[in-house]
Amino acid sequence: MKLKTITTISLAILTLWSCKTNKNVNPTLKVAIPTANEVGVKMLPDEIKKVKAPFKTIHFVKPTFPSEKVTLTLSATELNTTVIQKAIDELTVKGGGTIVVPNGKWITGRIQLKSNINFHLENDAQLVFSGEIKDFLPVVFTRIEGIEVMSLGACIYANSATNIAITGNGKLVGPQKGSIRDNILTKDVIDNVINPNTPVAERIVDGKQQNWIFPPMFISPINCKKVYIEGVSLENSAFWNIVPIYCDNVIIRGITVNSVNTQRGDGIDIDSSKNVLIEYCNLSTGDDCFTMKAGRGEDGIRVNKATENVVVRYCLALKGHGGITCGSETAGMIRNLYVHDCVFNDSGVGIRFKTRRSRGGGGENLIYERIRMNLDQTAIKWDMLGSSGSVGDLADRLPARAINKLTPKFSNISIKDIIIENCTTFVKVLGIPETPVTNLTIENATVNCSELFNAQDLQNATFKNIDITAKDATLYFLDARNIVFDQINFKTKTAPQLDVKGDLSNSIIVRSSKNMKDTKWFKKD
Repeated sequence: MKLKTITTISLAILTLWSCKTNKNVNPTLKVAIPTANEVGVKMLPDEIKKVKAPFKTIHFVKPTFPSEKVTLTLSATELNTTVIQKAIDELTVKGGGTIVVPNGKWITGRIQLKSNINFHLENDAQLVFSGEIKDFLPVVFTRIEGIEVMSLGACIYANSATNIAITGNGKLVGPQKGSIRDNILTKDVIDNVINPNTPVAERIVDGKQQNWIFPPMFISPINCKKVYIEGVSLENSAFWNIVPIYCDNVIIRGITVNSVNTQRGDGIDIDSSKNVLIEYCNLSTGDDCFTMKAGRGEDGIRVNKATENVVVRYCLALKGHGGITCGSETAGMIRNLYVHDCVFNDSGVGIRFKTRRSRGGGGENLIYERIRMNLDQTAIKWDMLGSSGSVGDLADRLPARAINKLTPKFSNISIKDIIIENCTTFVKVLGIPETPVTNLTIENATVNCSELFNAQDLQNATFKNIDITAKDATLYFLDARNIVFDQINFKTKTAPQLDVKGDLSNSIIVRSSKNMKDTKWFKKD
């Protein structure tokens, strides 16, 4: 294969080129891209502004609760689980209301919210969770990393509740040193220890039948409707922080997470839930910051519930592996995600897509607009292979596998109006040959990076009106086809060039760009 001049091309390519393009590239963004001091917790308004999304959404409003209010009387030295839970249970029987955690530092085990309860922390309240397994028993129904189990659940848990809230400006502190942290499963992955053919009720992980546990999430309602979380700070989590599972109508606003030293310490994970609004949050995490998930492998396919109709806006991602991530649990599909007016500072990857051949599902109709990034790693990245330690030889790109129910795919992705102040690579696509990443558009961007572009198994992609300052001057492709670069201002020390490999590569076009001649690369007949 080689670069060559084509005198006769298909009608489709003629149509593609027939549009008159402007040789004078204007990469100036015509919309305002927020800075860090314009988003996040400090900018939280009192009311929820109307949501405008490129798909149908519900009308998000603050919940209301009965006027009954109970201020807890707690012990500064003893475990307060029984007192807190009794107050919740009794107020629920009366029809609901607000439970107030007063100022002070209090210790508790797992708490379960019930319908029509607003769990409110006063400004100087600290609710500290026990580090002992016994304080999170008996086991409850939950989902860990996309697989249903009977486990410790979450520090604040709810199941099949309606109209629940966690509010106030107080602080939640995760499990302390003790048997929980001493017994977390670390030497294996959940796929290898939970048999998907075992009935869920028998998948009991309580630290008694095994010499390990799954750590409790921090806040995780399951099968709930009308979930509202506002204002609280979370730190020292043992695992994922805020995880709505199978929920509908979820609002998360103005919360602060700090889990930088926690392995797998994701900030917010939306797991097979729908109609979700996340706004004005600050996340500093030990893993991904804002994350969309939808179940894992065979068990996720069985459940078959999507994460869909999610809006993330005016948020600040600080430390973390990924600013906004889809996956890697994708079995039920992630669709209709709209991320706009956000800032990702000091994160690893900015916009991240993860799945594995064994995970199933994938993502579609994913839209990102008006985002500013300053990153340690790649700005926009797909990884559909994973590591051999996780999925064995499925991490090998070749040979292409037969498509089956566990084959994931990503398609219909739009990213526009972005500023990337710093990153290693602008775009990196590690797809799989049997289902390449399909229908991608990135336009209106200003980028500062070391490496330009590296894509394997990418199909039908357009990159338009982009100003790129880069140290490397090569666009790398492996089995990529139908790729168009249009009106790109390449700022590199040497003229950019194509490096194309793979028998499936075809129709790669660069046109109307600065510092690179119009180039058409087609597969040799």
